[in-house]
Amino acid sequence: MRRRKYEEFEEDNGTMLRYARHVNGGGFVESHAHVDPTAYVGEHAYVDRGAVVGEGAHIASGAWIDRDAVVHSGASVGTTAHVAAGAVVGREARIGPRAKVGAEAHVWDGARVDSDESVAQGAVVRAGIRGRHAA
Repeated sequence: MRRRKYEEFEEDNGTMLRYARHVNGGGFVESHAHVDPTAYVGEHAYVDRGAVVGEGAHIASGAWIDRDAVVHSGASVGTTAHVAAGAVVGREARIGPRAKVGAEAHVWDGARVDSDESVAQGAVVRAGIRGRHAA
């Protein structure tokens, strides 16, 4: 069975969103998002309009990088995790499977959000001495 090259969705306001498969991993990237060619976007993952995914980042299958979110170089977002609108994931940060990073939240360079954890809207997660877990 052939995989689709594109997916199109219409937002409630009538805006059409067009997603193309990323060359590295086959996940879907909206036409107004920027994903570095060296980043991996797993199959069934989505990167929304205005989002940025940096060099060498890894977006696992089923993950969702929401509108205007930023995933910096070397960061990793786990399977079915959600990085909400306007959130920032720092360099070499790790977001575990099924984790949720709230809108406008900041996960600092090297910080870790464990599996199934949620980071509140606007919260800051710092890389700490004791395990680097979300506060």
